[in-house]
Amino acid sequence: MTDQRTGRLYINGNWVDSASGRLLSVHNPANLEVVAEVPDSDERDVDRAVAAACRAFESWRWVNPSVRAGHLHAIGQRIAESERALAESITREMGKPLSEALGEVRKLAKAFHFYAEETTRTFGAIVPNEEDGFTSLVEREPIGVVAAISPWNYPLELIGWKLAASLGAGCTIVVKPSEYTPTSAIELFACLAATDLPAGVANLVTGAGETGRALVAHPAVNKVAFTGSSDTGAAIVKTVSGVKPMSMELGGNCPMIVTEHADLTGAVNGALRRSFRNAGQICIAINRVYVHASRYEEFVQRLASAAEDLVVADGLVKEDADMGPVANAEILQKVERHVDDARAKGARVLCGGQRPAGLESGYFYAPTVLADCTQDMLVMHEETFGPVLGVAAYRSLDEAVELANSTPAGLAAYVYTENLTATFALGRRLDFGNVAVNNVDAGIINAPYGGRKGSGYGYEHGREGLDGYLQLKHLRIRHGA
Repeated sequence: MTDQRTGRLYINGNWVDSASGRLLSVHNPANLEVVAEVPDSDERDVDRAVAAACRAFESWRWVNPSVRAGHLHAIGQRIAESERALAESITREMGKPLSEALGEVRKLAKAFHFYAEETTRTFGAIVPNEEDGFTSLVEREPIGVVAAISPWNYPLELIGWKLAASLGAGCTIVVKPSEYTPTSAIELFACLAATDLPAGVANLVTGAGETGRALVAHPAVNKVAFTGSSDTGAAIVKTVSGVKPMSMELGGNCPMIVTEHADLTGAVNGALRRSFRNAGQICIAINRVYVHASRYEEFVQRLASAAEDLVVADGLVKEDADMGPVANAEILQKVERHVDDARAKGARVLCGGQRPAGLESGYFYAPTVLADCTQDMLVMHEETFGPVLGVAAYRSLDEAVELANSTPAGLAAYVYTENLTATFALGRRLDFGNVAVNNVDAGIINAPYGGRKGSGYGYEHGREGLDGYLQLKHLRIRHGA
């Protein structure tokens, strides 16, 4: 694998130095130590990468889908063989426990194998004509060069969704990972470099905001695929050059509704997992829970007791810890601000609410449950993206739906109920792209995953994830038969 401490760019099938000469320091959030220095790319680096992708597209677009599928399978296999190194790079630069990082890498490998199979099923259609002697063919063709910008919370999996689907569709790509988590992306591209993927098909540039702006603004880019904050997404829309397709998965601020008919054990376990996994730094994390008044106090007490038992530690030192640090100082400050705001407005802090003793050197924060929350509290209407969960009581399903739908976010919502009528009523009325009932896995690889309202547009996962990198052509043929 590569030497992460001296990261380089991957352009046109080669590891190259940045033209900028600038470096970014990458820190381990568990102890704040510098773990790597990587290039802070400028417009010249971006231009080289996009030019390489443009040249490669002219041939890659015509490669037989079964051959492209073989390349994706080979990458997936290489990822599986390198899973330990990839996982350690994730934990070292963003903090999630190694056991979770290994799970991310395994899902990354599966994504490549999934899209390898979908690649061979890129079907068109034959459309009947009103006139005899004509046949209309609808064909699917790759869009072109893709600019992919990914966040730090799932630094490999969220690259993989874009990388596997775009290459399977016949596109070429330039990837820019988060400046907080570039070393795992470098390790991933080392896996690609170890296969016989043609030069220029996949390229990697590292850097901060200037690099991302140069990439999405490049006139030769044909599509932008972005996962990240709503603010950055809005800035990208204003920065892109010309009119081109975009797919965006933005903030979540996801609710969970627990009805009077819920299995409370399942609801507590679900909230625990989806609120505190990855220290709450997941777009589909549960940020706020609305519990029927008749089950409210039992729910919050059981949840707080379970959250207090979670093990918080450095994920490299204790690989099976339940939770590591948050990824950076900005997230820690936002967590503290949300908790302080809720406390000042009357919320009960049932557990957490502070940094854990003995872990003051890193960006650690204790799993926190806030009871008696009101909608004016930041934790209930602004995505925290940290290990904090706000809980409120409701008395009717109409009230629960109104509260759940009250924010601009529309990525995922969760419901716990054993009542069939409530299942369908909430499933239809919740204005979210993904609704999970009696489970907290709102996204699976073979079903479309995407948001609505302020949570973005376009889809990843499933057949639809591949379709996002294809465009349609109507070929009408007069043959006279």
